[in-house]
Amino acid sequence: MLMKKILITGKGSYIGRYFIDYTVNKEFDITELDVRNDSWKEHDFSQYDAVFHVAGIAHFSKDRSKKDLYYKVNTELTYEVAKKAKQERVSQFIFMSSIIVYGDSTSKERIITGATTPKPTDFYGDSKWQAELKIGTLKSNEFNIAVVRPPMVYGKGSKGNYPRLSKLAQSLPIFPKYENQRSMIHIDNLCEFIAQIIIRRKDGIFFPQNKDYVSTSDLVKEIALQHGRNIYLTKFFNIFINLMFVNDNIKKLFGNLVYSKELSEYDFEYQVRDFKTSIYLTEKED
Repeated sequence: MLMKKILITGKGSYIGRYFIDYTVNKEFDITELDVRNDSWKEHDFSQYDAVFHVAGIAHFSKDRSKKDLYYKVNTELTYEVAKKAKQERVSQFIFMSSIIVYGDSTSKERIITGATTPKPTDFYGDSKWQAELKIGTLKSNEFNIAVVRPPMVYGKGSKGNYPRLSKLAQSLPIFPKYENQRSMIHIDNLCEFIAQIIIRRKDGIFFPQNKDYVSTSDLVKEIALQHGRNIYLTKFFNIFINLMFVNDNIKKLFGNLVYSKELSEYDFEYQVRDFKTSIYLTEKED
């Protein structure tokens, strides 16, 4: 296999840095590019086989004062990078979108299928969706676009909801036993997925996830076990959780949001970590 030259736009990002480490033994020559100022526009894209665009903001989507920044970074910057990649004859552009383009999780079963239409409910989700629409206008036979919509990404050093749950699992004696289902993906599985679509020069919209759905309760219990704790799960709090489901934090913790299993099956294997192993690798001390 010929060496693939990859440009990661979004220097220092969690996914970008992990992808570099994960693929160290693959036939990839990877360069990171900082796109936080306009100097990236002078970089020569023509030397690369693929651009993997991971630059973006995600962590304060309800703050209306940041609305313009979301669209500037997540939408407009994505389009400008993709346009430059096409102009300089890069053959593949990979955009890291998110399951959040489908909106919030719900208190009842929610399964996303190929027929489900994106319907974002916050700035983050909509800025990603608008980016997808804009870069879609650039697609051609010579310029493949792969849009990846992962669910919650977790792993060693990850940000977002997972580290919060990890802290709870290591400190609380009890936790709600609440029956919900979430799609998640461990960072190793995601990196293997990205590697495979680069090797195969895939285009289209992709929905990678771990093999199995997980409930928040089971996730917290497994994290606790990795730290030698046996947290007690109780249904006592479930009535209060149901009453509080208008709260964003409750939705994130106990909501239902999954991809159908069939939607995440491809003609290549990317499930390199099962659930228990992924939690062990995430929680183990360095």
